[in-house]
Amino acid sequence: MVTIPARPLGSNVQPCQLPCQSVPTALDEDPENVRALFATGVRHIVRPPKIITPLHPDLDAPTQSLLGLAALAAELAAEGVSVNKLFAHTGVHANQLEDSQARISHRQRLAIYRNAQRLATRADVGLLAGARQRISDFGIYGYAMVSSTTFGDALKFSVENVRMAGAVLQISYSTEGNTGILSSHGLASLGDMLPFVAEFWRSSMTVLFSRVLEAPFPSKRMVMAYPAPPHWRNYERMFDCPVEFGADTMEWHFDVHVLDRPCPNANPITAQICQQLCDRILEERDGIPELPRQIRMACLNAPGVFPSAEKMAAQLGMSLRTLHRRLADDNYSYQTLLNDVRRSLAIEFLENTRLPIDQVAERIGFSDAASFRRSFRKWTGNSPSVYRKGTDTEG
Repeated sequence: MVTIPARPLGSNVQPCQLPCQSVPTALDEDPENVRALFATGVRHIVRPPKIITPLHPDLDAPTQSLLGLAALAAELAAEGVSVNKLFAHTGVHANQLEDSQARISHRQRLAIYRNAQRLATRADVGLLAGARQRISDFGIYGYAMVSSTTFGDALKFSVENVRMAGAVLQISYSTEGNTGILSSHGLASLGDMLPFVAEFWRSSMTVLFSRVLEAPFPSKRMVMAYPAPPHWRNYERMFDCPVEFGADTMEWHFDVHVLDRPCPNANPITAQICQQLCDRILEERDGIPELPRQIRMACLNAPGVFPSAEKMAAQLGMSLRTLHRRLADDNYSYQTLLNDVRRSLAIEFLENTRLPIDQVAERIGFSDAASFRRSFRKWTGNSPSVYRKGTDTEG
């Protein structure tokens, strides 16, 4: 692994070559030591790590807005590349940048990124484009963050609604002591596009977070799952923290105390309106009604100790009968939603941790490994061991 310390630009720094080793993730730790990072005021909410808002299963479905792409177009334009060239052969048109109703697919966004990487005159175009981001470039997503009460609220909203910002990787969060950690998953799906995607995404989020705070975002360490690029020195200027290359994971470490900072432009009414609009937009895109989505999120917040239907109804402020009736109206059942959460968490643990199968079973609420194996085979067609071997081979 290559570690680049944060130093002033122009200093005579050379990346030192270290043996490539696995960077431990919070998902490998004992659950008692793994806490979520988000806070409301000064009271931290304790949650295990989890995947939030996984990618839409149909990568060709037009489920994403063009939020964040205006900055990329502006950077390419500064290098003499027109928007038409940037969008060439992607099925996306230049006028859609100004259309709030326009939608593109996961694959179309990646095709735009590939065009940008190919057409740019500078290798660090992803970093430069991300540095151009403004709150308004992220529309309702950006306004919801900037109007949040604390930065913890803003970051919680950011991760839970990350698909609105055009994320092409899954994101999870956790804490270790005084360090908050944002982790990216599904890296193998990007292939040689991973460096560009990582540079554009992390520089965009760094700028967005700093604009929400009206102060520099306190990054402590960046971990990248690819070799140091020729422009590795520019990472120092962008992130102002040590950067490690050649790791087995993608992680972003920051000072967890930032979560308690009040947002300078907080406005509870505006934040609530933005949240409601985002909920409606995500429901329309995913075809998942609000109640099933609320239940999924609540279950993800407590993996391994899933609430009963009675407790969930009480948590949502309705009777058990009303809960079942409303779910039935949307063609869902409570057990189906629980199984969906268990399946998602099982896949996450198998792909991104080295936990034994019996511990995975325990953490997602099964009383024994045999029951988990039967259910997992029903969900995926493979046993947990075979599934894990397959992802290890792909990685």
